[in-house]
Amino acid sequence: MPRAVSDGGEAIDADIASRTSSHSHMDGGHHHHHHGHKVQFPPKKKLIDEFTDAVKETFFADDPLRQYKDQPMSKKVLISLQNFFPVLDWGRHYTFRKFRGDLVSGLTIASLCIPQDIGYAKLAGLLPNYGLYSSFVPPLIYAMMGSSRDIAIGPVAVVSLLLGTLLQNEFDPKKNQEEYTRLAFTATFFAGVTQAALGFLRLGFIIEFLSHAAIVGFMAGAAITIALQQLKGFLGIANFTKKTDIISVMKSVWGNVHHGWNWQTILIGASFLAFLLVAKYIAKKNKKLFWVAAIAPLTSVIISTLFVYITRADKHGVVIVKYIKKGINPPSASLIYFSGPNLMKGFRIGVIAGMIGLTEAIAIGRTFAGLKDYKIDGNKEMVALGTMNIVGSMTSCYIATGSFSRSAVNYMAGCQTAVSNIVMSIVVLLTLELITPLFKYTPNAILSSIIISAVLGLVDYHTAYLIWKVDKLDFLACLGAFFGVIFSSVEYGLLIAVAISLAKILLQVTRPRTVLLGNLPRTTLYRNIDQYPEATLVPGVVIVRVDSAIYFTNSNYVKDRILRWLRDEEERQQEQKLQKTEFLIVELSPVIDIDTSGIHALEDLFRALEKRKIQLILANPGPAVILKLRSAKFTDLIGEDKIFLTVGDAVKKFAPKAVENV
Repeated sequence: MPRAVSDGGEAIDADIASRTSSHSHMDGGHHHHHHGHKVQFPPKKKLIDEFTDAVKETFFADDPLRQYKDQPMSKKVLISLQNFFPVLDWGRHYTFRKFRGDLVSGLTIASLCIPQDIGYAKLAGLLPNYGLYSSFVPPLIYAMMGSSRDIAIGPVAVVSLLLGTLLQNEFDPKKNQEEYTRLAFTATFFAGVTQAALGFLRLGFIIEFLSHAAIVGFMAGAAITIALQQLKGFLGIANFTKKTDIISVMKSVWGNVHHGWNWQTILIGASFLAFLLVAKYIAKKNKKLFWVAAIAPLTSVIISTLFVYITRADKHGVVIVKYIKKGINPPSASLIYFSGPNLMKGFRIGVIAGMIGLTEAIAIGRTFAGLKDYKIDGNKEMVALGTMNIVGSMTSCYIATGSFSRSAVNYMAGCQTAVSNIVMSIVVLLTLELITPLFKYTPNAILSSIIISAVLGLVDYHTAYLIWKVDKLDFLACLGAFFGVIFSSVEYGLLIAVAISLAKILLQVTRPRTVLLGNLPRTTLYRNIDQYPEATLVPGVVIVRVDSAIYFTNSNYVKDRILRWLRDEEERQQEQKLQKTEFLIVELSPVIDIDTSGIHALEDLFRALEKRKIQLILANPGPAVILKLRSAKFTDLIGEDKIFLTVGDAVKKFAPKAVENV
């Protein structure tokens, strides 16, 4: 079986081969130098080939050109169009049966999004109509270009909070309303540009730096922050802090207890919050009643508005929405700042908010694609979200993305395709054209209740507990993001999350594991002695395995660590009066790659061992490693006869007495 060495799998094959060959020889009753296979060198590639392979794996890992193979020109044009507008693909197979599901789910999420949009626009510091505008244009664009069937597009809580916080650092939404709104459109434009550029340049892997654990913590922190912000409307406090951290908010809340709280407002808010939570609980207990939770917000808006209108509670200090501008989105391209200091401000805010929107939308898309077993293409999604925000910024929308709560309702209501988004946006259109004046008497408290009940679902403590049980470092990232958001602000929480996630990678790169291997009795297998306590150490031989690539970041550490294993072994030998170490075998199976610093470290190791009269032996180097060792002339330095296919082969050659009794 002449086969080049690649991964551990083949090392096992080789083990089996050498075991069978050794048995046949024992039967023959003679031992001569028989070793299964030599380590082989892979064929050398041209530099240009190596380069193109690397680029292809980095940027085109999903092999996007495969579908164009051997197709006629007309078909190629159609495929490219379908790539940009997936609607041309699924639209051809659209049936009335699918439309039934989409119609029901579209109406359901519309009833949910209308009250939420008004609340989220307030959260972003904008007038309520901008929230509704953002549920009209973006979903239409997404339906044409997006590849997820279940996502519900529109303003979302976390992005609204983030945008509001960042914009309020620049302008006061009350005093400089016009500049504030213009900066919001500018940020939306640049958020869209960022998202589309990441997808277009195929840099989608950048958002993978926000690990799942960090997102769980970030979302939970943002949810609690948002709920606390809602206390202003919920308790009817007039002068409320602009800051989002828990300490300032609590000061505001308790500082206003005696004269700032409005009991009528609290009564409305609390009773409807209870109603919403009960509806949510019913829907959770009985999956068939999911629509109860979905229509509860709109129902409570209608009831509370009627209630306020009849009792004229707005005369008693209950704050109402007052006036939502009628009519569809006015164009806003001329309002975007394309020059001056506000351009940079808008750009900075847009990039941050755009990234978060992207992360959220893609997480949602992946979740539901997994549940329904279809594929979504991350880069296509980014281009779709980016385009919809660029168009949105020119039609008076602020940043829209996928909403967790609405997408879940959409999925439960049985949506089949992105048509449910189109249905939703038509309902929003009718709302804007016909019924916005009816929202005049809607109390702010009810919007606060709706937002509180919506964001409580973002606190996912089950997942957090699982993360804690599985990986403590991941949990640290989760907690860091959570506390960062709650005690400081949304941007700091994000920064902490990314920093901890990166620190985790750095730790793994700079301090890889090295383990001692021992021989499993009656086999030629060598395994970690911590994992297999029955594995025996071979007398006179120290076998160490390095569990990561050897790069400049860790080469010195790896060398020192191997020498430390050797020292520990020597101490043990002196105590137990065992034979001295003559051979050090380094098992290289997990070492996928090595660089010049790594080879230097191996040379240093070789020299240090030479002084102690210990021979260095390498086992199972992979293709990249053996090529580089040969190019650096390291194979000549230690001798080709010191490089083996398996640890078993090496032990059999250099310490045959140790394994004689197998």
